[in-house]
Amino acid sequence: MGDSASPSNEPVPAFDPKRFRAQPLGGREHLVETERFGGLIEPDDSAAAFLASLPDFLGARALRGLAAAIAPSACTYWGLGGHVIKVGLGLLLCDMAARGFVQGFVLNGAAAIHDVEVALTGSTSEDVGGGLFEGRYGNADETGHLFAEAAAEAASSGVGFGTALGNLLHARDPANAELSVLCCATSQGIPVTVHVAIGTDTVHMHPACDGATLGAATHRDFLRLVTMVEALDGGVYVNVGSAVILPEVFLKAVAMAHNARTAEGQADRLRITTGNLDMLRHYRPRVNVLERPAERGFDIAGQHEYTLPLLRLAILQAASGVER
Repeated sequence: MGDSASPSNEPVPAFDPKRFRAQPLGGREHLVETERFGGLIEPDDSAAAFLASLPDFLGARALRGLAAAIAPSACTYWGLGGHVIKVGLGLLLCDMAARGFVQGFVLNGAAAIHDVEVALTGSTSEDVGGGLFEGRYGNADETGHLFAEAAAEAASSGVGFGTALGNLLHARDPANAELSVLCCATSQGIPVTVHVAIGTDTVHMHPACDGATLGAATHRDFLRLVTMVEALDGGVYVNVGSAVILPEVFLKAVAMAHNARTAEGQADRLRITTGNLDMLRHYRPRVNVLERPAERGFDIAGQHEYTLPLLRLAILQAASGVER
């Protein structure tokens, strides 16, 4: 072997800072200007003044952008997870439907369960940990029977799961119908679909639950959703609080709609604006709602208890100067 090179003791020279080129601050492009800073309001100021006081950055900018898209839209669908209903936002959603800002509700199983229980008894949700090992968790008889009856009705009549569930609930004239998304959708003729994965909801444990009818009922709603998505060109889809089921269902509905459009010679993609409201940022809502199917997407992170009321205010403010 040849002689190996001896190690060098030469230190790495320091960079000469005189080579760095500085420039005047005023000549630089900036991403932040004081015109977009927040303002101050007082406790007795209006809701409009509060919205105007928010900085024009990040979450507040997304809030305004999503509201500006919904306000003039002729077609906006709201996908709802269970948390949205059980923290008391049903009345707010029903109000937006009455004002014309909802053309369809898309629920997962948990949202439908909480909505039904609120309508019937004015209460919902249970201590999972406290009842899990005592045989008390998920054994509400009335809820299980109603969902089983709705699934059977949907499967036999050919209507969707959401339609059957809304009709059965509305027919019971529940004491809290004004708080129920299912009831307000039924009374106002707004499409509502319910999407479940068998085994994920408490009502699937009930002895009356039949997997075949449940599967047929929710599959019918999936196909109804595809038809709804076909009409969403130029419209808005907002996912509120569903991290897995609804983002996946929505993406598959978009895929089916485009498959049919392509086969029929319609090459243009549907122009859909999307929004996502949740306390955490999850993979599926980001990719399957905000990115892949969307022309533009708005991400609003935070607790639904204040983000959804803020969005409603922003929509009303944006709609005040818009002809619908």
